[in-house]
Amino acid sequence: MQATRLTLICHARTAAQKDARFGLDEPLDAGWLATRAEIGHEYRNVRRLLCGPELRTRQTAALLGDDPQVVQALADCDFGRWRGMSVDELLKTEPECLQAWRDDPDAAPHGGESVSGICRRVGDWLTTLQHTPGHWLAVTHPFVIRAALLNVLGCPLGMFHRIDIESLSVTELRFNGVWRFRTQGPGREPQA
Repeated sequence: MQATRLTLICHARTAAQKDARFGLDEPLDAGWLATRAEIGHEYRNVRRLLCGPELRTRQTAALLGDDPQVVQALADCDFGRWRGMSVDELLKTEPECLQAWRDDPDAAPHGGESVSGICRRVGDWLTTLQHTPGHWLAVTHPFVIRAALLNVLGCPLGMFHRIDIESLSVTELRFNGVWRFRTQGPGREPQA
């Protein structure tokens, strides 16, 4: 049985990330991106390029290949009325709501999607990939990658906010009867 390989790449940085704001459908931070070396050269031959529907994921995917397929399951968390707001603003105006959201995976005080909701959505999507072997490259968001890791590792949802995902970071997952998280050594080319 051929394995399913899923390479998750976090989209390039945006101005909202730089300012610790909940994302809007904003473009990439062109200044930051210009200082980076060419990205993803080792993934240029991957034929199954996927991305979330937001502009920042589509722009990042365009750096990796042509014609990425937009997948709704890779969409960022819906932050409801908190979209565009900074964490500092929320600490001043809604500290109890922010703390409730951090402490309770089912809480959605912003009126959008809860942590448990995004974890369920991403888990359902991972299940669909189990029956589709080959290499998939998906450009998505930190929250989606966190959700994928919790699903694969079987971690409690309370661990969600303890995972940091950097812009343009790569997370490798493999399925061959069971999902596995795989790290790569420095300077190694990814293996198929």
